[in-house]
Amino acid sequence: MKEDFLHYLWKFRKFDTKDCECVHGEKLQIHHQGIHNLLAGPDFFNSHISLDGQLWAGNVEVHLKSSDWYAHRHEEDPAYENVILHVVWEHDAEIYRKDGNPIPTFVLSKYLKEETRLRYAQLFSSKLKWINCENDFAKVDEFIIQMWMNRLYFERLEQKSELISHELDTLQNHWEALLFRMLCKNFGLKINGPAFLSLAHSIDFTIVQKLDDAAELEALFFGQALLLEGEKEDAYFSKLQENYAYLKHKFKLQNFAVVRPQFFKLRPPNFPTIRLSQLASLYAVKKNLFSEIIAAETIDQYYEIFDVAASDYWSTHFNFEVPGKKRKKRLSKDFIHLLLINTIIPMKFAFADRAGKDISESLLALASCIPKEENSIIKKFNSIKASAENAVQSQALLQLKKEYCDKNRCLQCAVGHFLISGSKPIMTKN
Repeated sequence: MKEDFLHYLWKFRKFDTKDCECVHGEKLQIHHQGIHNLLAGPDFFNSHISLDGQLWAGNVEVHLKSSDWYAHRHEEDPAYENVILHVVWEHDAEIYRKDGNPIPTFVLSKYLKEETRLRYAQLFSSKLKWINCENDFAKVDEFIIQMWMNRLYFERLEQKSELISHELDTLQNHWEALLFRMLCKNFGLKINGPAFLSLAHSIDFTIVQKLDDAAELEALFFGQALLLEGEKEDAYFSKLQENYAYLKHKFKLQNFAVVRPQFFKLRPPNFPTIRLSQLASLYAVKKNLFSEIIAAETIDQYYEIFDVAASDYWSTHFNFEVPGKKRKKRLSKDFIHLLLINTIIPMKFAFADRAGKDISESLLALASCIPKEENSIIKKFNSIKASAENAVQSQALLQLKKEYCDKNRCLQCAVGHFLISGSKPIMTKN
């Protein structure tokens, strides 16, 4: 038994609330269980109860044992002076206020249905499962799953917006410069994302705005990324070196803090050479890119915005000095989908949030047009229950696995709530 289960029972009144009595026989009526406090202080604020017909308003504290009150030294903390009820699983000690009067204690275990206790025990019974509810996930009502995934999707967007807000603060609210940084990070994907972000940090965005030639931008990006060091018997490499030397001197560039991008474990289309050339081509033709992505609404509009390719040299190369079969290396739709999921939609969400606008419906519509991501987590969820067909659902499932399943937060999850209570959960933020 864990204390958060008692919080769950009290918060959602998952016990028999009729004919309740405290340990000394006071008749207890619960008018409002209070607001769940997730910070320091009593567990529930502004609760309303009646004891023997007398109405009380104040705070409620929850413990496994009554003696935990003293173990946690609440008797010394002024924040607990307004506690009107002590809710416990086991009563093993009398608890008193500073004036010597006992604090009414309610033993919740006496009023819990055995069915609820067994469901809770079953949910947490095995540590060998991929997720606690692996055997029961498919039984959950489809409506509950979909509503919970919509909520999880925006929870994930809020988390992504934390990095955006941090970067924005360092840029004095320059959204175009922020977009450049976020695109750099996500052009690097998982392996080179940190390296590409360090590259973006090394370049003042005004320099990018001043350069309208793709070759110059490519030289800038390659040089700052430490990809033009040494000597190679390659005319294009030498040309980029020469251009970069000029730009480095002109703009007094430094790259000592840039992390060198990797080629190892990458498919050739994701080599940093290809991705940086594509990024250079994008910024050579899009000088007001942020305004365009904010104005765009349909996925076809985004396909058009990001319809760019690496420079001609890379049509026959993936790396310097190694020619290959000629093929124009355009941004694929799959890659654009990743940019939408990880950069564009979070940016639009953060921008609207700062402006006090609600664009949740349009973001859901856009993300619903994007196919689901393909990874081991999504495949596993879909093997248990067909749950993800689009990016809203796949992003939600990633959030569910990372923030709830892996952390055993079943009592804060709509799925866990349903399985324990056997009824539709109340999805509140409190």
